[in-house]
Amino acid sequence: MIRVFLADSQPEIRSALRLLLQDLNMEVVGDAADWPTTLSDTFGTQPDMVVVDWDLIPQHTSLVELRATCPAAVVIVLISHLDARKQAALSAGADTFISKGDTPDRVAERLQAAAANIIQL
Repeated sequence: MIRVFLADSQPEIRSALRLLLQDLNMEVVGDAADWPTTLSDTFGTQPDMVVVDWDLIPQHTSLVELRATCPAAVVIVLISHLDARKQAALSAGADTFISKGDTPDRVAERLQAAAANIIQL
């Protein structure tokens, strides 16, 4: 079973993602509403996948710190707008991105695609 850590400041987003991930037979091993908690808790849970909101990542950093705490995890960045943030997310070290505006079916497709990459490793 794919182990997922969720990081988003909005509880309703985390709750919706948790339900979607459970429907996809993935296990949510933790969640966080801020960057420091994300870094500390991912280390303890060692997830296969981390789904993190772009707005949680400090502007002066990248995902290097996160990758250091869980180097094998696939990192998916949630973004609010499809603009330069997509490229910035990928440049910051994300494996892929998901738009918060996507339909639940589209989000599920993106999560399944990321999970398929984990299984192949």
